[in-house]
Amino acid sequence: MKTIIKTHLIKIGNSQGIRIPKIVLDHAGITQEIELEVHTDHLLIRPVRRSRDGWEAAFREMATQHDDQLIDADAPPLSSWDEEEWTWA
Repeated sequence: MKTIIKTHLIKIGNSQGIRIPKIVLDHAGITQEIELEVHTDHLLIRPVRRSRDGWEAAFREMATQHDDQLIDADAPPLSSWDEEEWTWA
C-alpha cells in the first residue's frame, strides 16, 4: 500500500507534531513506541522492533520440523579449557 497524505505541523508546547490517521498506524503496525530515523530530506517513522521478536515462533517451527538439534554435538573440544573449565548443565 502506497498512500500519500498531506497534513500540517501542529504546535505542541515548544515543539511541533503531526497527526497520523489510525488507518495508517494500523497498516504500519505502530502502536506506542516508534523509532525516528532522520535523513537529509525526510524522516522515517517505524515501530520499535524488539531484538528477538519472532524467535519463539521460529524455534517452535524448528522443533516441529525436527530442525532444532545441535549440528556440532560430536565435535571435539577446541582446547583443554573447554574440558577443564567449562561446566555443562
